Amino acid sequence: MNTPEHSPLGKDTGYPDRYDPGRLFPIPRADKRAEIGVTDTLPFHGVDIWNAYELSWLDARGKPVVALAEFRVPAASPNIIESKSFKLYLNGFAQERIADADALVATLARDLSAAAGAAVGVQLGTAGAAGHRLADLDGQLLDDQPLQIDHYGPPRADFLQVETATRPIRETLVSHLLRSNCPVTGQPDWGSVQIAYRGMPIGHAGLLRYLVSFRNHNEFHEQCVERIYVDLMQRCAPQQLSVYARYTRRGGLDINPFRSSTAITPDNRRSARQ
Repeated sequence: MNTPEHSPLGKDTGYPDRYDPGRLFPIPRADKRAEIGVTDTLPFHGVDIWNAYELSWLDARGKPVVALAEFRVPAASPNIIESKSFKLYLNGFAQERIADADALVATLARDLSAAAGAAVGVQLGTAGAAGHRLADLDGQLLDDQPLQIDHYGPPRADFLQVETATRPIRETLVSHLLRSNCPVTGQPDWGSVQIAYRGMPIGHAGLLRYLVSFRNHNEFHEQCVERIYVDLMQRCAPQQLSVYARYTRRGGLDINPFRSSTAITPDNRRSARQ
């Protein structure tokens, strides 16, 4: 069974240095989406952007090569890829001779697309590449509000409120207080989230309380972002909405899910926390 409990998470595992695509562990998205009322037709567009900082292989002469890698997994794919299995798979290239970077990209794209069940985009770069320069998320910071907070889970969608006595607005809001927990190991996942919308004003205090209510919630990164998107749509009914979370890295990988009511492509500028 491809459930989190059957994945390599939370288990003592050897770290291979030879190529093995069988290490990739896909987990179906459908079960967790059903919990938030998402079934066959997705109510959003989106992508999960993964950045790998520990990718290395041998060139044709046996000399090590290192690179940064960006992977884009479409939100419409039937599966997510469990992160520890992803790390083990990437480590498997460490002692493999690869003819050139194009050959590696083709192999990565083939294997990851097979695991996700949809075409996964792959790009290799260096530390100086534009996509890996530091840049904070744009938007008004929510975190400085002097609030009394005493609820840290489960997520409380009823905290979300709109101000109906005003006109619709465009607004982009940011919080660095997003935290959730791995559903298998219980280890914390830390992130920043950007919420951009057009519609009736969303109450800032309630939105921050809502985001903090994920603090003791057990769910993968992708699932948390989809829950935030669906709750905002159901409670606040914005005309346009996007939710973008930039999580801190673990095991040389960071995961950055993006969900939007429109088919737009997010950039991949990592924050100082990443």
